[in-house]
Amino acid sequence: GGGTAEISVISLGDMVNTSSIRVGGNKFDETIVKHIQNVHNLMIGQQTAERLKIEIGNVAPDKNIEKMEIKGRDAITGLPRRMEIDSVEIREALKEPVNMIIDEIKSTLGHTPPELAADIVERGIVMTGGGSMLKGLAKLISKETNVPVILAERPLECVALGAGEAFELFKDMSSDRAMYDRINS
Repeated sequence: GGGTAEISVISLGDMVNTSSIRVGGNKFDETIVKHIQNVHNLMIGQQTAERLKIEIGNVAPDKNIEKMEIKGRDAITGLPRRMEIDSVEIREALKEPVNMIIDEIKSTLGHTPPELAADIVERGIVMTGGGSMLKGLAKLISKETNVPVILAERPLECVALGAGEAFELFKDMSSDRAMYDRINS
């Protein structure tokens, strides 16, 4: 969900190594809110922070600097105020939570059996979920881990779609098992 990052090494349908940290899309938004307040004395809401993250957020250095106007309440005067913010500042704001995720990925990879680590280097890391759509995240993780990173097709929906497919397979296996039991009884 929006509150966690889960890192798993999966082999032959089993989770070999897994970890979870309480850093995700919601933490990204909170970090942006705090950054804007601390640096600019401007109080913004979670929705504005999420818009910043989605529209101009980029965690890997990029030649293209995007800008966006935001509105909020001045933390000193209490009056409404607007200002322009750029993608470089958002990248700076997101540095800490993104580094926490990267450190957790490195730790998980470090505890992975060598034969599976070789497969990961060859096949890469697959990212899912809304947080994985943050511009530059796949590129940054790949650079930091020296492993190819692939963004899943339909990252927001793929976990639910996969769970639905697994459920269908389970139902099929259950009915096959029931038929097997009837035939062999």
